Amino acid sequence: MADSRSDDGNRRWWALVVIALAQLMVVLDMTIVNIALPSAQTALHMSDGNRQWVITAYTLAFGGLLLLGGRVADLVGRRTTFMIGLLGFAAASALGGAATGQGMLFGARALQGVFAALLAPSALSLLATTFTDPKDRSRAFGVFGAIVGAGAAIGLLAGGVLTEYLDWRWCLYVNVPVALVAFTGAWFLLAGGSVRQGEDARLDVPGAVLGSGGMLAIVYGFSEAESRGWRDGLVLSLLVGGVVLLALFGFWQARAKVPLLPMSVVRDRQRVGAFLTTLFVTIGMFGIFLFLTYYLQRVLGYSPLKTGVAYLPLTVGMVTGSTQVAARLLHRVPPRALMAPGLVLAAGGMALIAGVGVEPAYATHILPGTLMMGLGMGTAMMTSVSIATGSVAPRDSGAASATFNTAQQVGGSIGTALLNTIAASVTSRYVTAHAGPGVNARQLEASSAVHGFNVATWWAVGSMLFAALIAATVVNARRAPMPQQRADEPVPAEPVDTLG
Repeated sequence: MADSRSDDGNRRWWALVVIALAQLMVVLDMTIVNIALPSAQTALHMSDGNRQWVITAYTLAFGGLLLLGGRVADLVGRRTTFMIGLLGFAAASALGGAATGQGMLFGARALQGVFAALLAPSALSLLATTFTDPKDRSRAFGVFGAIVGAGAAIGLLAGGVLTEYLDWRWCLYVNVPVALVAFTGAWFLLAGGSVRQGEDARLDVPGAVLGSGGMLAIVYGFSEAESRGWRDGLVLSLLVGGVVLLALFGFWQARAKVPLLPMSVVRDRQRVGAFLTTLFVTIGMFGIFLFLTYYLQRVLGYSPLKTGVAYLPLTVGMVTGSTQVAARLLHRVPPRALMAPGLVLAAGGMALIAGVGVEPAYATHILPGTLMMGLGMGTAMMTSVSIATGSVAPRDSGAASATFNTAQQVGGSIGTALLNTIAASVTSRYVTAHAGPGVNARQLEASSAVHGFNVATWWAVGSMLFAALIAATVVNARRAPMPQQRADEPVPAEPVDTLG
């Protein structure tokens, strides 16, 4: 009997490796292409106006279809959708790597987003239903939280290595062997789980149309705001239309017999706090990635590889915060005692980075700043993941996981568009104010870019501090919630603490 329990335990930890590998692939694919984009643009003759679609096509499909993907996982079975997502993601990556034109690459990136929307909620819900013991769950979510937080930075490092030593196409091809390894592991290691049957085995089609349409409009609107401006008619129409569709989605969900997003998922106070915290953390985090990459390459002259290596301290901090701080303390102290201080520490790191100038400041500002960011965000994000999926009925874990991923996706889109717009406008005003006879043009260009970066980073600090405030006031549980049932029990649990 002891050997059997030991074998089951080992199997669960190997299952974690499979789930973590798949999640890492999804998260890093949001940034791995960024460093390769200049090379891809030259090879496929993309215009400056069209190149953004390499990024937008992925984020649009991913963010817009997450809620639908999470519910499909609940209905069809998480292992099934996890494996379908892996194969589809591998095929789409191969198609993108072999692209002969920009249209083919844009289409492949959109397909990646579709299968990522199926894969990401399945991975998180599989994790939530596989690890139910508090101690094991803390360790598992520590690993997962580190991946969620550090995946984007790892993507920048991997993109730099692959672009510099192989070819930009390998930023896409690399997903194929990773996905196939994860698929093989899932085949042998992951439990199938229960599949919903009877009256509950129905997809909420009106909810899917309203929810996915609203999210597509919001994500697309923010992505276009970066290039068109916030007052553009299309941007305003998309954002307003998205809000209206999501309002109709909420109205419908409260009345649907089998809703796409069960109200129990969003009525729980702790879970809402985790979703909102994640939203504002990613607003600040993705803006920082964008500006810091530009600063290191354009101002300090770093190569793609050196830029990726410069992000390693952030990754180290993320892993340490998730696995050594949050995982050890999650069930010993209130979650907000981890989240709020962690986010304040991350905001302090951002504030340090906001003080950089034209002169090299890696050792004095960026190195300590990224370490503080990593440690703080790793601690907070791991705790948020656990709260977002804890105490939810196993039958609804896909929906809860999808909502968490949606908060990340929307936060990333808002952060990239909003902070980039702020930086661009500040930079433009700086150039206008300081241009004149005898001014060194190159020096002015660098100074104006750094000034715009600094101001936008202070806005990112504000977003991080607001996330800390939410964590301190909304998340009021005495300890992190646990799943209230085993994965094979279909009856939903009542939320511990509800809003309203």
